[in-house]
Amino acid sequence: MDLAQLTRKQKEFFDYIVDYKNEHSVWPTYREIADAFDYKSPNSVTQNIQALLKKGYLIRGDDDEYDIHPDLSDKIWGAKSSGIPVKGMIAAGYLQEAVESDLGSITLETLFPNLDSLFALRVSGMSMKDEGIYDGDFVLLMDSDLQNGDIGAVLYDGETSLKRIYQDKNGLRLEPANEEYDDIVVEPDVFEEVRIIGKYIGHVNKTGIHRAVPKRKAS
Repeated sequence: MDLAQLTRKQKEFFDYIVDYKNEHSVWPTYREIADAFDYKSPNSVTQNIQALLKKGYLIRGDDDEYDIHPDLSDKIWGAKSSGIPVKGMIAAGYLQEAVESDLGSITLETLFPNLDSLFALRVSGMSMKDEGIYDGDFVLLMDSDLQNGDIGAVLYDGETSLKRIYQDKNGLRLEPANEEYDDIVVEPDVFEEVRIIGKYIGHVNKTGIHRAVPKRKAS
């Protein structure tokens, strides 16, 4: 959206009410705004709000109260989750002159190009701890075919489980990553009772986002 340029004082006014809303989750009162800018009269607050309404930064809500224009609201509050800014290049070999530039942002789409195909489940239990997946983590899953030995979420006998999945002529073997747990073996004649929920591609916890480690090739 194209917006009229704000004066310096109008921008300070606009930034104040936006920052106040971010901090308190409500809009400041006329009195709070007047005190913040040392206005002698609430009329000065009204004049600034009218100017922001006229220039498209604010709109009138259903209750006749002002609000941020929806398009602008997305830019203001959406920017916080838009990604991690890439501010330039850094040498990993010989020393080089520092170069600072705007190279965009690292987003979830950068890490996971097929983001629309992803979903998450919360982990309950420790059967996959040796893969770095712990109780309370969020596993990221994709609706995709699994290769033999991939980690996946399955639904079997009315229960769900996250395991490394192997299939051969003897059936389906669900292998945990914790020696305290036993393999789950599904006989071939009940394969139809097993449903693959999703392929594991990573997990998220307090330490960050962890991509799936490619499975080890059999020797």
